[in-house]
Amino acid sequence: MSDQRDPAPYDALLLLSFGGPEGPDDVVPFLENVTRGRGIPTERLKEVGQHYFLFGGVSPINDQCRSLLAAIREDLATAGVDLPVHWGNRNWAPYLTDTLREMVRAGHRRIAVLATSAYASYSGCRQYRENLADALATLEAEGLPLPRVDKLRHYFNHPGFVEPMVEGVLASLSELDDAVRAGAHLAFTTHSIPESAADTSGPVEGHGEGGAYVAQHLDVARLIAGAVRERTGVDHPWELVYQSRSGAPHIPWLEPDIGDHLEALHGKGVPAVVMVPIGFVSDHMEVLYDLDTEAMAKAAELGLPVRRSATVGADPRFAAAVRELLLERAAAERGAAPQRCALGALGPSHDLCPVGCCPARAERPAAAGADSPYA
Repeated sequence: MSDQRDPAPYDALLLLSFGGPEGPDDVVPFLENVTRGRGIPTERLKEVGQHYFLFGGVSPINDQCRSLLAAIREDLATAGVDLPVHWGNRNWAPYLTDTLREMVRAGHRRIAVLATSAYASYSGCRQYRENLADALATLEAEGLPLPRVDKLRHYFNHPGFVEPMVEGVLASLSELDDAVRAGAHLAFTTHSIPESAADTSGPVEGHGEGGAYVAQHLDVARLIAGAVRERTGVDHPWELVYQSRSGAPHIPWLEPDIGDHLEALHGKGVPAVVMVPIGFVSDHMEVLYDLDTEAMAKAAELGLPVRRSATVGADPRFAAAVRELLLERAAAERGAAPQRCALGALGPSHDLCPVGCCPARAERPAAAGADSPYA
């Protein structure tokens, strides 16, 4: 853990998130932003958006980002780190390009970026970098000075990300009846992605040029299951499973799906399950609908006791982890060799994504990597 308080050379931090609708009239325009270029008809988008309409057309992700933004600002101020923190989204207001424009006009020229995605993958890393490149290209076309943007490393195995999830599992286990608690299985869930995307999701030792997405999630699952075993004395069986698939049926995606997994466990006589959404930073729509609504309905149909543990959200330990990630990167940029916090077998991730990491379907420039045109 770095004890330095100097964020130089950075003069600002940008919280970069996915974005979400904040009312019924926002749902279809938001989905048009998310699916732009795919030619999906409006009527189909209305069908896809039904799970948003169940919650009044409001995704919780923007309010969750506001809470995280406040937590990061409070942590930096308490630690004596003088750095402004801004927020921009890929798909809804406040839009990334607008936020970067405001930051540049305020005089910021060296910006650290924290994405609300902890793992390697095209959709979880490179696509954010592509959006950064798109925003920089817009600023360049407007004649504005271009800032240097550096995306902070993947933080899936940072103690400030892992420890809140451990406590979430312990809390969920405590809610189960005594008769089923010891036999409960842990279902670690994350977003399913195409197998081809998982296979090219960045280098990781022992997995060659790709495979980081699955390897990183497995490492976190082992960490949490191990911590639970140490604190309870019970070795709960566990498996990494997937949710929120959105692709064409003929394209292989990561499996098993959480619904199928619950059916399989029930068929084996498993007495209870705790779903642990390790792939998500906060309780946004894919947690509230796919787990709290659909998966819980499946569990009720089966008569299977199920609990869902908490995501990290705006936990103060996660806010502190953001500060540590920022200061370690700042120290490295100044030529120092900072201590990098990381649990598990994989160690800290790279600062710069290598050339060819998480290749896109179509060649697009991406900022904040070794192949960035805006170095």
